[in-house]
Amino acid sequence: MTPDSQTAIDFLLTRRSRPAKTLQPPVPDADQLLPILTAAARCPDHGKLEPWRFIVIQGAAMARLAQAVQERGEALGLDENQIAKGRSQFDQGHLAVAVIEVQRESDKIPAIEQTYSAAAACLSLLNAALASGWGANWLTGWAAHDAGFRETALGLQPNERIVGFVHIGTERTIPSERPRPDISAITQWVDE
Repeated sequence: MTPDSQTAIDFLLTRRSRPAKTLQPPVPDADQLLPILTAAARCPDHGKLEPWRFIVIQGAAMARLAQAVQERGEALGLDENQIAKGRSQFDQGHLAVAVIEVQRESDKIPAIEQTYSAAAACLSLLNAALASGWGANWLTGWAAHDAGFRETALGLQPNERIVGFVHIGTERTIPSERPRPDISAITQWVDE
């Protein structure tokens, strides 16, 4: 193993998302965010369809999305706690990248493979932000799965869905390690 590959595997073996509510300014500016987005776009993409895109949310857009969650939650008749939880990532956030799945018409690439690619882009974005020294967290929540919110708050088309909001900022606290899967319990070796 080369030193560079050892560094990469060490990062992956110790990577840890940071709770979004603990992320504070400063956040990456456009010049700092561009290589992170570029790395995210290098994810697996069967058929080169680019079945994803990014929306960078910052500044007043955070407050606008928090209000949109509030209004949509009330329209759906959700209880106060559900609404508060849904809007908290925007009330507390300073910068997030919405990873949008874009289903493309294709005779060769099934829709589910496009979904997998969009999820890979989201994970690549999260890991690129962490590898760049930022704190980051991938969140969804009920609003991310609600067609009305997607259409009114972010202007998404019927063939688009939110894979996640990747919040990025400066970490102020280091979270404790959490239990990890027992690899021997979830791995099957097949050799014949």
